Amino acid sequence: MKVELTDELFWLAATLLMTTFLWVPYILNRMKEQGIWNAMYDPHGETEASAPWAERMMRAHQNAIENLVVFAPLVLMLYALEISTEATALACSIYFFARAAHFIVFTLGLPILRVVTFLTGFSCQLFLALKVLNVV
Repeated sequence: MKVELTDELFWLAATLLMTTFLWVPYILNRMKEQGIWNAMYDPHGETEASAPWAERMMRAHQNAIENLVVFAPLVLMLYALEISTEATALACSIYFFARAAHFIVFTLGLPILRVVTFLTGFSCQLFLALKVLNVV
């Protein structure tokens, strides 16, 4: 049995892969700042970075994970319900790029763009939820 990879599932996989690697730069920064052993040996998970961008990046990564918890089930529901349209595929692709942009602008400390990119991703989630509920 061959399962078709819909556009929505493609963008979900891309978003999952991106989110999987968002931790790398800020962990490498901690290793550089504190040494490899001190960065790895943190029994309470309370190691802080002195670089403000690294702390913002960590929060951006956490935000990406929190939003993935909403996005992923919506995409899987679209697939299970066999609801795939150009609009849902476009919403999923916009979501991916909005989350990538959010990560970058959050890291750079650009507050207005951070909110705009967040709301763009949220709007995509809202659209997908309304599509699942057959409202739009």
